[in-house]
Amino acid sequence: MAAAILLGTALLVYFDRDGYRDNNDPTGRVNLIDAFYYTTVTLSTTGYGDIAPYTAQARLINALVITPLRIAFLVLLIGTTLEVLASQGREMYRVARWRKNMGQHVVIIGYGTKGRSAAETLLSNGLERGSIVVVDPSPTALADAHNDGFAVVTGDATRRQVLRQADVHKARQIIITTDQDASNVLATLTVRQLNPDAFIVAAVREHENAPLMKQSGANSVITSSEAVGRLLGLSSLSPLLGAVMEDLLTYGDGLEVAERDLLVSEVGKPPQTLPDQVISVVRDEKVYRYFDPVVTQLARGDRLIVVRPAKERPWAPRPGTHGEESAEDD
Repeated sequence: MAAAILLGTALLVYFDRDGYRDNNDPTGRVNLIDAFYYTTVTLSTTGYGDIAPYTAQARLINALVITPLRIAFLVLLIGTTLEVLASQGREMYRVARWRKNMGQHVVIIGYGTKGRSAAETLLSNGLERGSIVVVDPSPTALADAHNDGFAVVTGDATRRQVLRQADVHKARQIIITTDQDASNVLATLTVRQLNPDAFIVAAVREHENAPLMKQSGANSVITSSEAVGRLLGLSSLSPLLGAVMEDLLTYGDGLEVAERDLLVSEVGKPPQTLPDQVISVVRDEKVYRYFDPVVTQLARGDRLIVVRPAKERPWAPRPGTHGEESAEDD
């Protein structure tokens, strides 16, 4: 817009050049270069006075047309400068907040639909906004991440330098959700080399790429296209079953799948007898189904994967949410 104002004003002066006089030229004539020169010094409010309108028509055009254009030009320049400075200030603030949580932050690589949903889920489960860093090369995705209040690192996540800027080597968890399986694999390899201890969750579009992702260092691999296909198939075979699955995947209402500590009062009990619907038991970093003989009786240190109400109901209290003593703390 600023360039258009500059060009338009220069052409306006040139077409009305007979109404201007160049005091440094013996002939007093104004050519195209003089018109551009006059435009630049006029719009920038420099005004050397060597070229000036001297006819009534030229002065009227200056007053009614060029002066508003000068104001618009300055507003554009000042507004753009303030916007850039404000954006940089906000980004510095976000980075400062993130640096305070360094070593405990979560890096999300790829801020498309999957990355945005992952971030919303983390926030809904108590993670602070300043503990999330987004890495993405797309200007649109980065603008969305900025609007959502996250610290942003611009660049290709398959490059070490970009990942170091996001302090991947100090991150607690990394979520990789780009649109290309090849990029996900390469990003996983690079992340694992930089941070051998981080928990890496990666998405793949094709099921045959899941083993490769595991070999690259991902702790958990989600096949997005296959998961969606299964949900579509279930909804087709049984709309009610599909609705239940969608309920489980939707946060904040209805049912939710959650992980919680085993309580002292629950030690020694079978998983089927607990108030929550236990579907799996985590013991010694291994996951067992609730009917597995290994977990017939719950032991100290176990963690439970349960299905429970997303919001507590009078007839369905949520164990582990009222400050009860856990078996791990006892």
